[in-house]
Amino acid sequence: MKKKVQALICICSLGIMGMAVPVSAQSLSQGTQSEQVLDLQERLSALGYFHAGITGYYGSQTKSAVKKFQASYGLAVDGEADSLTLSKLKKSISPKQSVLDELARIIHSEARGESFLGQVAVGAVILNRVQSEQFPDSITEVIHQPGQFSSVDDGQFALKPNETAYRAAAAALNGVDPTTGALYFYNPVTAKASWSKSRIKKIAIGHHTFTI
Repeated sequence: MKKKVQALICICSLGIMGMAVPVSAQSLSQGTQSEQVLDLQERLSALGYFHAGITGYYGSQTKSAVKKFQASYGLAVDGEADSLTLSKLKKSISPKQSVLDELARIIHSEARGESFLGQVAVGAVILNRVQSEQFPDSITEVIHQPGQFSSVDDGQFALKPNETAYRAAAAALNGVDPTTGALYFYNPVTAKASWSKSRIKKIAIGHHTFTI
């Protein structure tokens, strides 16, 4: 297990380096998941073109919103956020990045004592839930779903996240998932609910066990 975790650290490091591409230097299209897509969705939402929950995933609703923005600004209407579309969008409005803050906050409040890999894993669980039919369809709704995260219930979610939490959030948004699809996590030392330990185990990282 130790070798497996070390291998995942290397994979995560390579993945993060490979995905650190500026928004202006790439084209975003349907099927992409990244922090750039989250930024795109927040800008479109602030301008009134995007009305769905912020997910960081470029789906059909994001494509439709991009088309509406392109039509309004005299751009080629193809639903692909190319460099020209992204440049025009960035000049139009600056979002508050509240969803990125929320993702960093849940990571910080739930895993601030864990390694960077462990913090990325918690972020990945949030994003895996967004894509699962078992949970709500946006990052904000997943985080605030009643009874899901103890840090939201006990007030730790209000703590200011540090730089590591933001980096972990960015890594998870850029597709790094050390859990390979986990939907839950728990601390086996402090967990009281029996259902937590009854789920299928994916991997243990630091003090957390990740399950489906």
